Amino acid sequence: MTTDARAGDAAEPLDARAERPARLARCLERARGGDIGALETVVRELNPLLWQVARAQGLAASDAADVVQTTWLELMKRLQEIRSPQALTAWLISTTKRGAWRANERTRRAGVGSGVPEEMPDPAPAADEGLIAGERHRALWRHFQQLSRRCRELLRIVAMVDRPDYAMVSDALEMPRGSIGPTRGRCLEKLREMLLADPAWSGR
Repeated sequence: MTTDARAGDAAEPLDARAERPARLARCLERARGGDIGALETVVRELNPLLWQVARAQGLAASDAADVVQTTWLELMKRLQEIRSPQALTAWLISTTKRGAWRANERTRRAGVGSGVPEEMPDPAPAADEGLIAGERHRALWRHFQQLSRRCRELLRIVAMVDRPDYAMVSDALEMPRGSIGPTRGRCLEKLREMLLADPAWSGR
């Protein structure tokens, strides 16, 4: 069972996304009967969301991966205990959040880390583009860290998909579904303004 944070469909048709909760509930029921393939489907569809939920709590990439892996192991142990298969996504999100909070608490007690999340991994640039790309990359993340916590959480979760599933985002961030699009737009515009004013990004 893989926990690749970038797995899954990025641009799922609207009808398929609307039917997703019922589809995942059916997969859970089959998994309870021993169908490992059904459980793999759940992992493939929801792993990117859970990874970003963990990252949105301030975890480094390696810690987020550990938390998500633990969430899937917890699901395997509790397959028969989840009362409502339709609530599977909400259960996974809540479990991931609790795991991330515990990981943050362990880090705080150990006094390890700066409290600033690692940057999300990006493909390495070509050698002749490395200097410029590196400077722009640092500028992007410097200004990203200046956004509000809610903006950082929202942009992390929607960054990896072309058509965000707002129902899942709403569950993950406990935001009204109707406010997600406008909030996302305001956050992106704020980030754009900061980047355009930075010579390291704009090239001025």
